[in-house]
Amino acid sequence: MPGKPAHHRLSAAFIFLVLTAAALPAQLATPAAESSEAALYKKVRQDEDWSYLRHNPGRNPDYVDKVKYIPLRNEEGWYVSLGGDVRERYELLDHPLWGQGQTDTNGYLMQRYLLHADIRLGPRVRVFSQFKSGLINGRNGGPRPTDEDKAEFHQVFVDLGIGGKNLLSFRAGRQELSFGTSRLVSIREQPNVRQSFDGLRATLNLHRWRIDGFVTKPVETNPGAFDDSPDHTRTFWGLYAVRPWRVLPGGHVDLYYLGIDRKNARFDQVSARETRHSVGTRLWGRREAWDYNYEIVYQWGSFGNAGIRAWTVASDDGFTVSHVRFRPRLGLKADVTSGDRDSTNPSLQTFNALFPKGAYFGEIALIGPANHVDLQPSIDLRLTKRWTLSPEAGFFWRQSIHDGIYGPAINLLRSAGSSKSRIIGSQLAAQAEWEIDRHFSWTGNYTHFFAGHFLRDTGPSEDVNFFTTWLYYRF
Repeated sequence: MPGKPAHHRLSAAFIFLVLTAAALPAQLATPAAESSEAALYKKVRQDEDWSYLRHNPGRNPDYVDKVKYIPLRNEEGWYVSLGGDVRERYELLDHPLWGQGQTDTNGYLMQRYLLHADIRLGPRVRVFSQFKSGLINGRNGGPRPTDEDKAEFHQVFVDLGIGGKNLLSFRAGRQELSFGTSRLVSIREQPNVRQSFDGLRATLNLHRWRIDGFVTKPVETNPGAFDDSPDHTRTFWGLYAVRPWRVLPGGHVDLYYLGIDRKNARFDQVSARETRHSVGTRLWGRREAWDYNYEIVYQWGSFGNAGIRAWTVASDDGFTVSHVRFRPRLGLKADVTSGDRDSTNPSLQTFNALFPKGAYFGEIALIGPANHVDLQPSIDLRLTKRWTLSPEAGFFWRQSIHDGIYGPAINLLRSAGSSKSRIIGSQLAAQAEWEIDRHFSWTGNYTHFFAGHFLRDTGPSEDVNFFTTWLYYRF
């Protein structure tokens, strides 16, 4: 509404979002079988397998099935599968960085286009390529580093399998990496431009273990056309293993080692070369109404001429009340990441989350997992088989008062200064999601962040209103 303050418009958007979702008629529900077909499409598109269409071309037929399985020979495993993603996303963030950035009252539009070809040359050889284009319009201050990449090959790799059922496989080229819950290694789904890596990966499937080893360089995001290149200032390598673990109810265990070398890393105390090693474990699973996810990581290495000692502990627990209306899932996340204990001492205790997902603590994505403590209670409501509504809250503190706060890319946002307060702030959010059909989905989110004592001590400290909505199409 012209002339109306931004926070009033956003508050109205929040109320509309909640009331619209709550008022949806039950007849919008779809059969479970139809809804489950959307699961054929993965966020990591190279994980899809459309070979079933060779033998069951008429099972749940869809108008794009002809391009999902194009036979190359009349033999098992010889085919081409084409696919793509389109995301049109609008965002309005009225006080970026609590008032450090330019005030925005109109918002901006982000567009992301992905198109891929998956070529299977028998059961052992595969070539996968994916083109991307990320565009942004109308943002005050121009694009952020992950907002724009006009045209680029996001992924181009070759897979080679060895042994029965591809006991061992090798992947070489430009590729996405994602492990666990994407706390440390992710595809960076929330920002407009996703993350990829140039390098080698090997996967071993042995008994019930899946073990991945990789050596890569992250790909730089540049805004032009076909100008992305590996970042030669950073090297990333690791081993990641996962298997079922029946000691826990419905349980699984992840064990991993991750290493990174950065020639110019910046933390609150100083900039220096960083070589960091991380070892961690994740215990996760589901048993009846309960789901659980616990993770602990320890880090060591060198920062300039000094040492690194850092850590994190994280949990995500939920209980689903399936016998009442809307089948609510009551959830609680709790995370702690270490911060630096003394800015005058060259040794470093700030945790580095490496390549985390962009929306680490909600779509507003203000704070990253370094020198922090958080609690996030939530409720997920299944209004119909197609509609969900998820209100949640978040409370944030500094783990160490001698360190600043960091963004999702572990970029320093605000130095510690002279503030002795731990309280960063809190946020309230609500998100509605509509699975329209197997191809289309819609999401809307409103979040209000309340600035706390630390932000007021170090200024500026404006409260932040954030609204985003996006339409997603995939085939």
